[in-house]
Amino acid sequence: MSFLDISLFLSVLFYALATGFILTYAIVVMPGLSKLDDKEFIKAFQVTDGIIQNNQPIFILIWLGSIISVLSTIIVSIFSLGILEAWLIIFTSVVYLLGVGVITITIHLPLNRHIQKIDINSTNPHTLNDERNNFETKWNFFNNIRTCIAVFVVLIFLLILTMH
Repeated sequence: MSFLDISLFLSVLFYALATGFILTYAIVVMPGLSKLDDKEFIKAFQVTDGIIQNNQPIFILIWLGSIISVLSTIIVSIFSLGILEAWLIIFTSVVYLLGVGVITITIHLPLNRHIQKIDINSTNPHTLNDERNNFETKWNFFNNIRTCIAVFVVLIFLLILTMH
């Protein structure tokens, strides 16, 4: 097994784990939270996100592992195959970095930080409803995009791994 094979295998593993996390939010967590009233929704998201924000070790390992493995796979593929032969690995890796990493950093993290700051006990119900609607609509929209991208990347990397 070559260094490239190991790098591809680890990338698939970490991509699949991160994708499972994102997919779980898309098909279970957020639809479940959507059944709650505004105050309960915001509180439940604050608590759930708070676990992640407090550096839950397995989550951090998976999330950082996916980013580190994508970067290392780009480098290893260029040195192992050359840039022309590694174009699909490089392209798919960049799609992951932009479609999952950048969306998370530029959209989801600011939304999560904003929702964390809401004091549900002192905010009036109308404002809670506005905050929830603004948050939930945008968060879900971009999570669906990054879910599709993440699944696409896992599929492409599985194909690359099986063909390599």
